[in-house]
Amino acid sequence: MYYPEEVIEEIRMKNDIVDVVSGYVKLQKKGSSYFGLCPFHNEKSPSFSVSPGKQIYYCFGCGAGGNVISFVMQYENYTFQEAVKFLAQKAGIQLPEAEYSEETRKKENKRARLLQVNKEAATYFFHQLRSENGRAGWQYLKKRELSDETIRKFGLGFANMTSNDLVKFLKSKGYEDEVIRDAGLATFDEKFGFHDKFWNRVMFPIQDINHRVIGFGGRVMGDGKPKYLNSPETPVFDKSRNLYGLNIARTARKNQIILCEGYMDVITMHQAGFSQAVASLGTAFTEGQASLLKRYTDEVILSYDSDGAGVTAALRAISILKEAGMTGRVLNLEPYKDPDEFIKNCGQEAFQKRLDGAENTFFFEIRMLQKDYNMQDPESKTKFYREIARKLCGFSEEVERENYIQAVAQRYQISVENLRRLVLSYAMQTGYAQPVERPKSGIRKKNTAEEGVRRSQRLLLTWLTDMPSLYPKIKKFITPEDFTEELYRRVAEKLFDQLEQKTMDPAGIIGMFEEEEEQRMAAEVFSTKLTQLSNRQEREKAFHDIVLAVKENSYEQYLAGSGSDVNALKGVIEGKKALEELDKTHISIEES
Repeated sequence: MYYPEEVIEEIRMKNDIVDVVSGYVKLQKKGSSYFGLCPFHNEKSPSFSVSPGKQIYYCFGCGAGGNVISFVMQYENYTFQEAVKFLAQKAGIQLPEAEYSEETRKKENKRARLLQVNKEAATYFFHQLRSENGRAGWQYLKKRELSDETIRKFGLGFANMTSNDLVKFLKSKGYEDEVIRDAGLATFDEKFGFHDKFWNRVMFPIQDINHRVIGFGGRVMGDGKPKYLNSPETPVFDKSRNLYGLNIARTARKNQIILCEGYMDVITMHQAGFSQAVASLGTAFTEGQASLLKRYTDEVILSYDSDGAGVTAALRAISILKEAGMTGRVLNLEPYKDPDEFIKNCGQEAFQKRLDGAENTFFFEIRMLQKDYNMQDPESKTKFYREIARKLCGFSEEVERENYIQAVAQRYQISVENLRRLVLSYAMQTGYAQPVERPKSGIRKKNTAEEGVRRSQRLLLTWLTDMPSLYPKIKKFITPEDFTEELYRRVAEKLFDQLEQKTMDPAGIIGMFEEEEEQRMAAEVFSTKLTQLSNRQEREKAFHDIVLAVKENSYEQYLAGSGSDVNALKGVIEGKKALEELDKTHISIEES
């Protein structure tokens, strides 16, 4: 499915990025740009910039960047088509009939139909809870001390005792058996025929981050099994890539997200004011869920049940969070089993204190490990210390490892030197230690040099975007081929073409790229920070040095890859002459 490029261009032009972003982020003007707190990661000092001239956004903290369409896609978790429709409606633009392949059309129609039937089912359950049929469900929720406002906020409902009233209702609304079944709302067996999947249960609608109902969880009334029943996987519901309550938690503007096990834990915490709580959906915490959380926070506080299963789940989640590059802490709920019990017995203030004092995940792992050893037995105690040493070898950064060695030594009454020697001994015997990151290593130098090349190319493109009058003064020396990074070269090709036509559209250039990461990199090209220089002479020297650095790197790469034929030799000579001429050329940065 796609829309003509001229339509996309019109939508971008009629949706000023400052106006759109202001609907989500409080912006303050500073110079020619606007700044605010980044909506894609937690921060206290504004590093999120919006440029009205370039019609792009870029966060100097987390690197998020793009144009108005990519902003809506990233913030609302929309597909490209959904973002285009949203912005078209906002600007009052009538979209033409989108062009689909037959297969894509069928998939899109099915997804839309499944979302519609889920919404109808949620509405039906919602009303049933408030009817005579739903009295048992209502009483259960009130016994759990939920307010009417909380029940409404989460759209809680009830599936009746009878086993086919939802099917009858949805059919009366025109939904086919296939759609009802594929949404996971009904099932077929020989005994009951085509009947409701959920009955005699309090219903928890599961919403994606755009507040669309994608599935359900149902808590049985009485002693029926299973206690909780969840929707199966469907084209709109992937348990491993969604989290209950995230549609609300992502806008909580807290410093972390609390991850717990169940629906009621999330709802109780939200009612108590902890609106950053989410829960996995009847499955163990997954890599996909960690990636989803990383969009909104860098820290996750684990609030799992304090029983054995909860500890096991927490240990597994810690490993996944580390793999995703996130920090974590563990909430101690003892002597209570879960957040719901704790808050009901101790209240909001006590829960906040536990939250503030949540345990470092490394020390949680060590504390759980200690339970397997007899600390009164010297041999067992030594084995425990060896296990600690093994875990300490997992830190690749030397400073971090040393900090933990000192902290562990103090906590477990072992001398720092003895523990350090044990760590080194274990590393040498097993080869387990992660390579230490040393700033003076040859690899780091190579990376620094490579990054220096990339930065000079980004700086040049930013200069030309901020001061288009510089382009005519350098175009005899610099061409798109001088940008050795493929993405930068593609940006330069489009930008130089625009500058030749005396136009400039950075947002349109970003729109050339389909992948989110490429859009972020393209936005960085137009947002690289330029050093604040005090006078024209310093600015001219800085600009000249950047142009020369780009040309020198291009020449060196050409020289390294050139052969021995006549044409290659001619190119080397011409490149050398161009470098020498550029080195002697004064480039004025005054407006001509």
